[in-house]
Amino acid sequence: MATSAAEMSAAPNGEGGREKREGEKRATPNPSPFALYPSQAIGVMGGTFDPIHYGHLRLAEEMAEAIGLERVLFIPAGQPPHRGAPRTAAIHRLEMVRRAIAGNPRFAVDAREVERPDPSYTVDTLTALRAELGEEQPLWLLLGADAFLELPTWHAWRKLFGLANIAVAARPGAQPLLSYDLREPLKSEVLKRQVASTSAAGPAGSVQLRQMTPLDISATALRDTLARHGSARYLLPDAVLDYIHEHQLYTHP
Repeated sequence: MATSAAEMSAAPNGEGGREKREGEKRATPNPSPFALYPSQAIGVMGGTFDPIHYGHLRLAEEMAEAIGLERVLFIPAGQPPHRGAPRTAAIHRLEMVRRAIAGNPRFAVDAREVERPDPSYTVDTLTALRAELGEEQPLWLLLGADAFLELPTWHAWRKLFGLANIAVAARPGAQPLLSYDLREPLKSEVLKRQVASTSAAGPAGSVQLRQMTPLDISATALRDTLARHGSARYLLPDAVLDYIHEHQLYTHP
C-alpha cells in the first residue's frame, strides 16, 4: 500500500523524519572552544605586553609543555591597576600579541581586558573565565616569580586560589618558594597549596614552581633599545618588530 506524504513526514524512521533531524542538527549552534577540551588544562597569561617578546612566549610554551596545557590564553591588560599606564595603546598591544602567537595552535588571544572600560583586575578576569569554563575545568594562572612575590598587593588576591591554580616561573638556580624572600601572608598560602606535580592539582587552589630557560629579556629594555634606534631583532618575533616599525612605536624614551 502506498504511503502518503503526511504519513512519511510523521514516520520517525521515514525520509521526512531523517531530514528534520538533520536540519535540527545543522541548526545546532557551534560549541564554545573551551567545550572541546573539557578535561584539559587551560593556562592564562596576562600582562601589558608592551611589547610582547620571546621571554613571554618561551615562558608560555614551557609552561604548556610541563603542565600539559591544551590552550594558553594571552590576555593583554587594558588599564593595569598595579602599575602606570602602558606606553602603547591597547589596540597596538593586542595586535602585537596576535602577530606574535600566530602559527602556534596552542596559543590564543583574549581581548576581554582591553575591551573593559574599568581597571583590569585579574580576579575579575578569572571569575569570568571560571563561569564560562565550569567548576571542573583545570585552570592555571601563569606568573613570573617577581609578579608572584607581589601577589598580596593585588586586589582580592586570596580569591585567586579559589578560581585557578598558580604556576610560578622561576629561573634555573632560583631559591625555592619557601625561601627567606617569601614573606607572610603569601608564605602561609604556599605552605598549604604547593604541589610537586600537576597530577596532584585539581581545577584550582594549588601552587607549583617551574624552572624556566633563562631568557633575560624585558619590555623596558626593549623600549629603551627601540627609542635609541638600536636593534631588537631576535629579542621578539619579526612580525612584532615589523609592526612596531610600521606604526612607529617606541620611537621616544
